[in-house]
Amino acid sequence: MKKVLLLLTVFLMDSRISQAQGSFTMEDILSYPLASELTSAATGSRIAWTYNDQGKRNIYVAEGPEFKPRKVTGFDEDTGQQLSGISISADGKWVVFVRGGEHSGNRDNGVTVNPASLLNMPKVEIFSVPFSGGKVKVLAEGDYPAISPRSDLVAFIKGGQVWQVHPDGSSPAKALFEAKGSSGSLQWSPDGSSLAFVSSRGDHSFIGVYTENKNSIHWIAPSMAKDDSPRWSPDGKNITFIRRPATGGLPDSILPRKHMPWSIYVGNFSDGMAKKIWSAPKTLRGSYPTTDGGANLMWPLTGTINFVSYQDGWPHLYSIKPSGGEPLLLTPGNFMVEYIEKSYDGKWLVFSANTGADSKDIDRRHIARVPVDQSKMEILTPGEGIEAFPVMTGDGSSVAMISSEATSPPQVAVMPFNTKQSVKILDKSLVSAAFPAGKLVKPTQVTFKASDGTLVYAQLFEPAGGKSVNKKPAIVFAHGGPQRQMLLGWHYGDYYANTYAINQYLANQGFLVLAVNYRLGIGYGYEFHKPANAGSNGGSEYMDIKAAGEWLAKRADVDFDKIGIYGGSYGGYLTGLALGKDSKLFAAGVDVHGVHDWAFVNDGNKTAPDAALAAKVVYKSSPIAYVNSWKSPVLFIHGDDDRNVNFSQSVDLARRLEQKGIVFEQLIIPDDSHHWMMFSNQLKIDKAIAEFLTRKLMK
Repeated sequence: MKKVLLLLTVFLMDSRISQAQGSFTMEDILSYPLASELTSAATGSRIAWTYNDQGKRNIYVAEGPEFKPRKVTGFDEDTGQQLSGISISADGKWVVFVRGGEHSGNRDNGVTVNPASLLNMPKVEIFSVPFSGGKVKVLAEGDYPAISPRSDLVAFIKGGQVWQVHPDGSSPAKALFEAKGSSGSLQWSPDGSSLAFVSSRGDHSFIGVYTENKNSIHWIAPSMAKDDSPRWSPDGKNITFIRRPATGGLPDSILPRKHMPWSIYVGNFSDGMAKKIWSAPKTLRGSYPTTDGGANLMWPLTGTINFVSYQDGWPHLYSIKPSGGEPLLLTPGNFMVEYIEKSYDGKWLVFSANTGADSKDIDRRHIARVPVDQSKMEILTPGEGIEAFPVMTGDGSSVAMISSEATSPPQVAVMPFNTKQSVKILDKSLVSAAFPAGKLVKPTQVTFKASDGTLVYAQLFEPAGGKSVNKKPAIVFAHGGPQRQMLLGWHYGDYYANTYAINQYLANQGFLVLAVNYRLGIGYGYEFHKPANAGSNGGSEYMDIKAAGEWLAKRADVDFDKIGIYGGSYGGYLTGLALGKDSKLFAAGVDVHGVHDWAFVNDGNKTAPDAALAAKVVYKSSPIAYVNSWKSPVLFIHGDDDRNVNFSQSVDLARRLEQKGIVFEQLIIPDDSHHWMMFSNQLKIDKAIAEFLTRKLMK
């Protein structure tokens, strides 16, 4: 009886201590609506976006000057149906969007998902709803809608062909034209009379133009190359586009890094001829950019074309004349630009950048602007916040964005389009009262060096109360991507907003959590983003993960026998390497849909001069190579409709561990994808990650 009372007393004391420390549940930390897909109308001050409120995804709209959010759809079940492709007609009357599919995947984006395992398979469909509110209409099965500047037609893709429908749904959708290959990247001409598109045909692609009242497609300078990103001139007479080499040619070596060439062309709509106005430098840095939006080609003013290039070591904006010449660098400095939009009057570019007055801004995002033809960049949102996905209102008076802080989740915000203005969150009441803002910690920036001398940035989440004499368990978090960057605040991306929440929860439970921005990630320049011997070519980025574990092990407040690791996707791959190669350092880990055998991913060219050597390097870069030294417990998590990392990657590694008698745990999510389309699945997974790490490292 005394033992029972003692245990009861200890339990009650632990409960009181937990409450005093301000603990919260996983449900609490995820009880906010995640904003995404922000867009604006070409006229007036109307904006629209989606909120994913614990799996209930809906369209919201607002209009200046008050910008009071209004919900205009009623999808109030968690069935995992994504909302994407949101746009507002130029006249501001219609909001058009896609419901269904999984548009963050590497493949099959437009193929339906059914994570709720419904008896009737959901469809990928285009919807419309009046901006002012009213009936939500299904326009057609299809994807990637583009509203005409006249606001009278919606072009979209169905089965690789281009279709059209009226936004009011007054008549059935019909095929606009048929073309060989798979059509996409729809771009209306400024007057709405023509539609440019990319016709993908395997090893090559063309830029085509459909024009009303014409009985054939007009091709722009077709060649044995891959042409994409068509953009109309403001007067509708010309088209600029990107040209890259077609596939094929002599077998090339696999392991060395290579320059990926690309050029900018301007085509004449009347005769179909095109002129090359610029070629990227023939250097590694001059390769086609792989940050968000690629080259981000735009033609905002008659005399100016804008694009992004990595040629000076950072992804920067440039301006060039349509006739060619030397491009003007618009955004000089050691920082990156992403999520670039132009103002509707064509005079400004607005974007997100990791720079500012504070040296720690390299681990943040702020909204900036620059004239399309002058190197006069200005930061609009200085401070300690995180701001991304800017869009200008049609009247040019305001800029809307997704804004967050260290203890505040991503929400829609607006500000006047001027410097030294405050950012206004549209409606803080949309965040649940259960959200534990006052119980969260502010991560701190830390740096350390890998064994080869590479400087690595990370964010440290320390339990409330800071350092103490008591040794704590610690966790290394490896993000996915790998072309991502974790920040000194709540991440703006849905997948990484969730992992930021997990890191906060783990810190609240008493762990030190170190979120590592390992090489291959963005935000620190070309050499860091595109390092030698990385990924399947040697896994050099793992040195950064190991260095993070060793950095934690040296801290006086860390129990070096209780250092764990977790990560998803590419982070799952690095977790597998950590547990296989360094079980003595990493005591336990959670591997969420990670890559485990690069040979499954990179088929390579068996006729390449270095094919035999490359096969050995690929194997040694894979977690499967270290099964014999794998000692630490692991939890595998994977959905079997994953469109980024094949489910077989986890099946194969688990089978190898099983054959060696190595115990593992598993959580399998039938019918869900890489990005956990159902909130109930996301919550289950997050809880499983925390429970496993707590059970293995803390209790």
